[in-house]
Amino acid sequence: MKIARFSTDGDPRFGILDEDEAELIVLTGDPMFSGYDTTGERVPLANAKLLAPVIPRSKVIGMGGNYRPEDGSGSQVSEPQMFLKPNTSVIGPGDAVRLPKGVGRVVYEGELAIVIGSLARQVSAERAMDVVFGYTIGNDVTAADRMSDTPWTTAKLYDSFSPLGPIMETELDPSELSIDVSVDGEHRGGASTASMIRSIPEIIELASSVFTLLPGDVILTGAGAGVVGDLVDGATVDITIDGIGTLSNPAITR
Repeated sequence: MKIARFSTDGDPRFGILDEDEAELIVLTGDPMFSGYDTTGERVPLANAKLLAPVIPRSKVIGMGGNYRPEDGSGSQVSEPQMFLKPNTSVIGPGDAVRLPKGVGRVVYEGELAIVIGSLARQVSAERAMDVVFGYTIGNDVTAADRMSDTPWTTAKLYDSFSPLGPIMETELDPSELSIDVSVDGEHRGGASTASMIRSIPEIIELASSVFTLLPGDVILTGAGAGVVGDLVDGATVDITIDGIGTLSNPAITR
C-alpha cells in the first residue's frame, strides 16, 4: 500500500494512492496512529503537493559503512557507524536542499529508509519486521569535508539534509531493491540492497539495542558507492527505488 502525506493549500493530510496511481484516497488521520479509515474524498495526485511522508517525532538514524564494495571484496565490520540527524533536517519531495556556504564539498547519498511503526526496544532480528510501518526513499546529504568530525555530527546535521519521499510503501520486500540516481536527468549510478552488509532486521536489532525506537522514527540504511556523488548549486538529484518511486530534490546555495 502506497501512503502519501500531502497538502492542497491547507494542513497536511494522508491518503492512499489508488491502483492507477492517479488519485489519493483521503484518510481520516495519520494511518500510523489512526488506521485506514477514509473520508470518502478523492484528490487527484496532480492537484496535491506531496510532503515528506513522515516527520520523525524523535530522530533520524543513519548507518555508515553498510554496503560491500562493488567488487564484492568487503567483509563485515565489527561495529557499524551509527549517527543521529534531527527532524529539522527532513524535507519532502521537490523541496530544495540548502547548501550551507563555507562547508566545502557536499554529497548526496541515495538510500532505502525504514519507517518505524511501533515502540521498539531490544528487538531481536527475528521480531524486527513487526515494528516496521513501511519504507521510503532517503537522501542522506552530507557535508563531506566535515566528515573528520566525530561522530560525523556537523557533516550530517544541517537543515534540509534529510530529504524523504515521495511516499511510504507498506508492502515491500526490501532484500533486493535497485537504487538508481540521476542528476539533471543524467544517470550517475546505482546499487542494490542485496549488497547491504547488515540486513533490515539486523539494522533494527542493532539500533534498538542502543536506543528506544519510537513510531515515526526513520532509519537510513546506508549507501553503496554507486549512489553517492557531488551535490552542487542548481543541480537536481533524482533517487529511484523499485516499488516506491522517485525522490527528486533541487539544490541551492543558501
